[in-house]
Amino acid sequence: MANNKQGGTGSLIKIAYRNIWRNKRRTAFCFSAVGIAVFFIVIYSSLIDGMTQSINDLVQVFEFGHVRVVSAGYEAEQELMPVWHPVANGTSWRELAASIHQEIPGVRAVFPRIAAYATLQESTIKHALLWGLDIEREMDLSQGGNNFNLTRRNDGLVAGAWPESGRNQVAVGHVFAEKSGLRIGDQIPLRTTSAWFSDSFWRPVISGIFDFDYIKYDEQVIIADFDRLQSLLVLGEGTQSLVVFLDDDRQSTYAAARMQGLLGEENVVSDWNDNYWVAVMKMVIPIYTIVFLVFLIVASFLIINTVVMIIHERIKEIGMMGCLGMSRSEIVKVFFFESLFLAAFGALCGIIIGGLISGIGQYYPIRMGDMYGNTFAEMPMSNSIFFQFSFGRLAMAWLLGVAVASVFTLIPSLKSAFVEPVEALRR
Repeated sequence: MANNKQGGTGSLIKIAYRNIWRNKRRTAFCFSAVGIAVFFIVIYSSLIDGMTQSINDLVQVFEFGHVRVVSAGYEAEQELMPVWHPVANGTSWRELAASIHQEIPGVRAVFPRIAAYATLQESTIKHALLWGLDIEREMDLSQGGNNFNLTRRNDGLVAGAWPESGRNQVAVGHVFAEKSGLRIGDQIPLRTTSAWFSDSFWRPVISGIFDFDYIKYDEQVIIADFDRLQSLLVLGEGTQSLVVFLDDDRQSTYAAARMQGLLGEENVVSDWNDNYWVAVMKMVIPIYTIVFLVFLIVASFLIINTVVMIIHERIKEIGMMGCLGMSRSEIVKVFFFESLFLAAFGALCGIIIGGLISGIGQYYPIRMGDMYGNTFAEMPMSNSIFFQFSFGRLAMAWLLGVAVASVFTLIPSLKSAFVEPVEALRR
């Protein structure tokens, strides 16, 4: 035993490592408990991050960009999607975009958009949302455009062509087309309300069908060329909203503040972090962290029970260790290192299996919409949710598993220090 003392902590670690294999069945149970807890932490955190990323992407691509500009009047009546409250009182959107590009650093693209309710007159679907886009620029990635289908990372067009500039054409979602029985080349008679509160009737031709893998848009939206819809709704050179994309979305708050000062109080400038669902997910993540800790604490009880049993079974051995010159602190370290090994190896098993599944899941998504139908229709979430894999997440899960298990097994390890050698040898 003198050699062990001379060897210091290294020798104690060797003793602890050998001890964990003395009862392989019990060791396997401890590995499993911690491993399962860490596995679920990796899987659920990867899935939650994937859901969060899906919401962030959809909010940015379809609603806010990184920064959105609307008039104060629109903000007050936004549930009506009013086109009679254009940005900057109808100032040319091109002039506004030019001033934003000139005054705000880091702006990648500025797009005008219009969204207006429409009543369909000869369709099984009676109501839809007209969405006016500068389609050519929005779809052109070289000009800061977007991948509207975030699952396949493309523009989402599955048949035909996008409406041409100024033409009497629209594109509809594949769910919309299936439900209404419409095909490319068919007309859609519809009615909407112009900026002058007059009824505007339109009979556009379907030029294309899209699949954004986003049920809300695939089912309810009719996409029109911005210039054509701008003219139909009598907006002149103005626009209902401007969406601004930045080189770095982390600068959105700063850019929004600069734009607010540039455009004045009659306009409302919001960054994408102001979206309701984005804020909800930010509040939910700490709750999930608490749940993860509960998983680990429950798993740690098995290790605590194991350490207590080991101490009880080795009571004479502890007495012998004390008689041979090991101090109480050294005896505590042996049992603590045993529990540390149990936690570390168990957590390692958990992150290996969880990492493999989340790594595969970043290429093969979960089809949330196929499983739950329209449950998430009002929530900005893609039908396909990808796991978010990262080595940093695996490292954090491992460290969390080891730290929590180790802290909770420190108390039973201390119990070994209070075993009197003489009393232990009498048992």
